[in-house]
Parts: sequence; structure tokens; C-alpha cells
Amino acid sequence: MSTRVVLLGGGGFIGKSLARRLAGPGFEVTVPTRRPGARAALALLPGVRLVACDVHDPRQLARLFADADAVVNLVGILHDGDSVRPYGRRFAAAHVELPRKVVAAMRAAGVRRLLHVSALKASDTAPSAYLRSKAAGEAVVLEAAGAIDATIFRPSVVFGPEDAFLNRFASLLRVFPVLPIAGAGTRFQPVYVGDVAEACAAALDDRATYGTIYELGGPKVYTLRQLVEYVGSLIGRPRPVIDLPGPLARLQACMLGLLPNPPMSPDNLRSLQVDNVTDGQHDFPGWRPQPLEAVAPTYLSRIGAGSRYDELRRRAAR
Repeated sequence: MSTRVVLLGGGGFIGKSLARRLAGPGFEVTVPTRRPGARAALALLPGVRLVACDVHDPRQLARLFADADAVVNLVGILHDGDSVRPYGRRFAAAHVELPRKVVAAMRAAGVRRLLHVSALKASDTAPSAYLRSKAAGEAVVLEAAGAIDATIFRPSVVFGPEDAFLNRFASLLRVFPVLPIAGAGTRFQPVYVGDVAEACAAALDDRATYGTIYELGGPKVYTLRQLVEYVGSLIGRPRPVIDLPGPLARLQACMLGLLPNPPMSPDNLRSLQVDNVTDGQHDFPGWRPQPLEAVAPTYLSRIGAGSRYDELRRRAAR
């Protein structure tokens, strides 16, 4: 008998990887989305179906969970221009109010199993609204203990072929001869998206993971400067990286934060005050993540090769 899983945020970066991992025998996966047409590729996966749904509507959530065995909540946003403390309205809606609605709808439908994907270093005393809102969402889930069998994952920055982290730096390095960045000394423990998906899949039917918080990080820690320099070497665009001092970093974040899809915002800058590394005490059982160096070249090196080929063609006027 297949496990029926509702994948909230299934159209996102981690969500698509998890949908691919669960596709096939053993699971029936439902991915709610406001725009089924934009996620049509997911519907081609065996055992995966798309459902038009606004997950922020409690009534639609209740109908969505009616026949479910488990729910995975991957919904998250990185930016909120609202400066209201402890976190803005968009962060509150996505990271706090939605988990509350999810828990209520699960209880009403009699669904007990929940995987909730949060963020590494989530804390109610964190310097950024993003991390504080993620901690508040965790608290909502943990408060439902007894009625809900929840497992919480806290991944570090996640990388993979469609990531918005390494790929973004690759794009910037292709354009700018020098790259000034804020928080160049902040440490990260990048984790491969496939490993995050594997941990979620393994936990679904594992009762030993109930009521537990796991931190997901890769096998190696890097500074942000080291990551940017590594991306530059892979794409054949090595560039000097300049660590911006505080006032210039804040100015850069404010200016970039005005863009429609900002690569940096003042709140992101505040997140960089905290090293994004695991404590080594909350690893997932059997956790053996793939190293960055084994995966990143498979997609970033192609970017470099393609850009060099395009440049040669331009020089040849072809």
C-alpha cells in the first residue's frame, strides 16, 4: 500500500527534488499549486499529481489533507520588505501562520505525520527576521506534539543544479571583474539538495524520528569568500572578492533589496551575522552527505564551458 503524501512547496527547489525522490512505487504524491501549468513537469513523474490549491486557505487545506497519510511542509520565502518586529507580514504568513493552518487542518483530517523543513540557526533571538520567523514556525509545530508526529529539518544553504545560491554567484562573476560582497567571512556548510530530499524520504516512515529536530549540513565548512572563489574557478571566471565593511555592506544590501528579486537585502545581511554551520549534535541518523566538490562541477563547469564557447563564437563573428 502506498503512502499518500501532500507536498507543500513541492514546486520549489527542494520540493522538486523530493517529488522526484518519492516518485514511483511506495508513494502517492500530491503537489498543491496555484499555477499547475507552470509545474507541468512534475505531473510527468509517476505517482505525482498536481492540484490547483491556495495552501493559505484553511478550507482548501482541509480538503487537500482528507485522504493524506503524511504532510511535508517546504514552504519558505527569503525576503520581506516589512520591518515590523519580530518579523514582517510576509514572513509571518509563510513561516508562522501557514504552519498553524497546516497543523489545524491535519488535526481536523486526522493526519498525524508531518515533516517540517525550517532553517539552520532558526532562533527567536536570531538577528534576522527570517530566522526568527522560522523559529516561530517550529514552535507552532512543536506545540502540537501529541496530536501531530512531527520531524523538523534545519538545512544549511542548499545547493544543486537549480539552486539560487551558487548559480547566482556564477552569474555575477560572469559580469563583474571584481565582486564586492558582504559577510565574506561568514561560514557555511552547504548541503546537496538530493541529500536533503533523501533525509526527508527516509524519515517519513521512521517512528524514531518523531518529535526530533535534525540539522542538515554538508561534510565541509567554507567561508562565503571561499565559496565565491570556488565558483569562479569552476566557471573559468576567477575574480577578486572584496569583503565590504559594515557601512558599505548595509548600503549595498539596501540598494539590492529594492530589486524585484533581490540577491541581498538588509535582513539577509543580518542573517550573515551568524555562522550557518551545524553543531554536530543533531545529525540525521546515518547522515553521509555528498561533498560540494563532487556535485557542483557537474552543473557549474558546464556554465563555464558554455560561456567560453559563446565568447569564441562572438570573436569569430558567428
